[in-house]
Amino acid sequence: MNLFEKLYTLIIFIAVIIGIGIGQVELIRNNAESFIVPLLVAMLYITFLQIPIEEIKKAFKNIKFTYTSVTINFVWTPILAWLLAMVFLGDNPALYIGFIMLMVTPCTDWYLIFTGIAKGNVALSTAILPLNLILQVILLPVYLLIFGGKTGVIELSFLVESILIVLFIPLVLAFLTNMFLRNRQHLKENLISNFSLLPIIFLSLAIVAMFASQGQLLLDNLDLMWQITLPILLFFTINFFVVQKVGQLMQFPISDRTSFSLTTLARNSPIALAIAMTAFPDQPLIALTLVIGPLLELPILAIITQLLLFKSNRRST
Repeated sequence: MNLFEKLYTLIIFIAVIIGIGIGQVELIRNNAESFIVPLLVAMLYITFLQIPIEEIKKAFKNIKFTYTSVTINFVWTPILAWLLAMVFLGDNPALYIGFIMLMVTPCTDWYLIFTGIAKGNVALSTAILPLNLILQVILLPVYLLIFGGKTGVIELSFLVESILIVLFIPLVLAFLTNMFLRNRQHLKENLISNFSLLPIIFLSLAIVAMFASQGQLLLDNLDLMWQITLPILLFFTINFFVVQKVGQLMQFPISDRTSFSLTTLARNSPIALAIAMTAFPDQPLIALTLVIGPLLELPILAIITQLLLFKSNRRST
């Protein structure tokens, strides 16, 4: 866990403050938006480059873990997210859509860090990562149409175009790069090692650009941002107890149960944010929701990690 990863929440917060600050300069405010999508595409390309898609078959060696995780992530969690959004955010379509986008996309990066800290089965968590990535890319537009189709915010053609630009282009480029480097393993490892910090850097720069162009909107709507705090806290609290119980019922070993907990709790805001910024350019509150989310999520995951570590240590003594 490098220094950037340890300070992820702080880095995002600083990026928000810098963005709002430099956004007070009119020239920067008027031009910052044009940098957002290129930065996000670069971030996702490098992120996808580090994901071992070819190892997806390993996920199916532990069928019980894989099917249970997929069911929680792609059936139960979207339903829970929709119910919480309906109850707490139904009167604000932008926050409603942003919350659903945040909660229906399982994490494909930092949950591995927390899994290692909590003494979970990192190899098992890594094996299911490519499957989570592929399923969320396919299912996110489906969830948006099912749960948000009647809000009047979503245009199907624009949503599909945005996903093609922001997700499939970097995904295909990463796949082609991996194919090119297939017989150059040493070069590939050096490349990935040298690029490991770039996703956080590009994401932070994209957040700076977004808040430079839309920061005043956040300042004008701080009361709305507080509205998402309670449903986010409820989401993680409810899901924590649900996945703990499911892990017990499935009789997972303690290390696998830890992996299961973090695989199904951590959310993938960068991918959702990339889609929000391109699919809903006239609804900046959706993207702002997806930036505020990690400021709450990462401290919550840190607390959950310590709880899981405590349970793991107690069982081993």
